[in-house]
Amino acid sequence: MALDKKILFTGLVTAVPALMITASGIMKLMDGAEIRAALTTMGVADYRVGLGLMELLFTALFVYPKTMKLGLLLLTSYFAGAIATDISHGHSPAAAAMILTLVWIAAFVRDRSAFLPVATPGVV
Repeated sequence: MALDKKILFTGLVTAVPALMITASGIMKLMDGAEIRAALTTMGVADYRVGLGLMELLFTALFVYPKTMKLGLLLLTSYFAGAIATDISHGHSPAAAAMILTLVWIAAFVRDRSAFLPVATPGVV
């Protein structure tokens, strides 16, 4: 049986940001010293568990096809907040922006209607 290249590409493009975000969420829940130090410099160390759980939940919603658009909205909001926090503390927002860009690319490849209007026949 031949692999469908489009399905393989879509799965890969989705898996990369999903695995990155999942790893970040798990690391926050495991409470490593480096993660705690990084979150402390941002002033959000007390919210570590909540942030980790949000990352895992939002990623699960994004990966599941029926809730992909809701997951996209929540991940976009989450990483917009991460970018704003990075900028307000004088850190580079590049990591959060890169992950957010990968999420958008994955969403666009999976379902373009998340970004473009759905064409309705007979409506101009």
